[in-house]
Amino acid sequence: MSVQIGNIDLGEFPLLLAPMEDVSDPPFRYVCKQNGADMMYTEFISSEGLIRDAAKSRQKLDIFEYERPIGIQIFGSDIDHMREATEIATLAGPDLMDINYGCPVKQVACRGAGASLLQDIDKMVAMTKAVVDATHLPVTVKTRLGWDDNTKNVYEVAERLQDVGIKALTIHGRTRAQMYKGVADWALIRDIKKNPRIKIPIFGNGDIDSPEKAAAWRMEYEVDGMMIGRAAIGYPWIFREIKHYFKTGEYLDKPTIAERVAACRAHLYKSIEWKGPKTGIFEMRRHYSNYFKGIDHFKEFRMRFVTAPDLEAVDQILAEIEEKYAIEMA
Repeated sequence: MSVQIGNIDLGEFPLLLAPMEDVSDPPFRYVCKQNGADMMYTEFISSEGLIRDAAKSRQKLDIFEYERPIGIQIFGSDIDHMREATEIATLAGPDLMDINYGCPVKQVACRGAGASLLQDIDKMVAMTKAVVDATHLPVTVKTRLGWDDNTKNVYEVAERLQDVGIKALTIHGRTRAQMYKGVADWALIRDIKKNPRIKIPIFGNGDIDSPEKAAAWRMEYEVDGMMIGRAAIGYPWIFREIKHYFKTGEYLDKPTIAERVAACRAHLYKSIEWKGPKTGIFEMRRHYSNYFKGIDHFKEFRMRFVTAPDLEAVDQILAEIEEKYAIEMA
């Protein structure tokens, strides 16, 4: 059975790339799509920023044909502003709209947006209905189990948001109070999936970092698909590895040093193409170490990446890495 969100067919058990601030921009999404991500989302975009026509918020609306299907994710605390932001984002031509009711960080949650809405379900429902009514696109939601251990209310949230028209729900298996600490609890996600009232796809999120865990949790928690976030940073191969394991029960070979260099270089080139050489090179600095995590004696290269002034210099470092570690790992 294929998973459907509106008229979007995602296949039997889709793997979604999570929206991550300062990470899941178009260059990063490119390498994840190349390695098997079935659906992706923009970084979350402030409704206030879109209405003010802030440059950073507007830039996050950029999507490309190779990324489809893709959703634009928005967040905010004011219902009318969320409605207006939905209209603006719809014009960018995504395949769906997503609402963030899960972000736990203080700058968002303490301003009445993101996970804060878990403390006011009536407002969450009204806001969701406003977004659904403002676009012809399918609307989905990403949220958490609740605000804290005493208010795990996502079971009610799932029913009420489905009733006002959302087409899928992604649940991160932590409360806002947990932030990203501890172990994600998927038991409540399973309970929601088994609720006979729930007809929309339910996706699980949190702690999926290996093929065997993905396979075990797919069976144990019976979700319709999984959203992967932090495990994909610097390791876009996580998607293809999980799919291969689902299909064969065997591990795919880890990426070679040449594949690591190629993915890093593709990410870099897309970054420069989208942001320009100066910003593109500067913002890639946060990614280099992730692509070469676990490689011995990498510190020297890391320091050089941080100070490399232009594309030629970065390309030279990548070539040296490929040559040095190809010999050592042979």
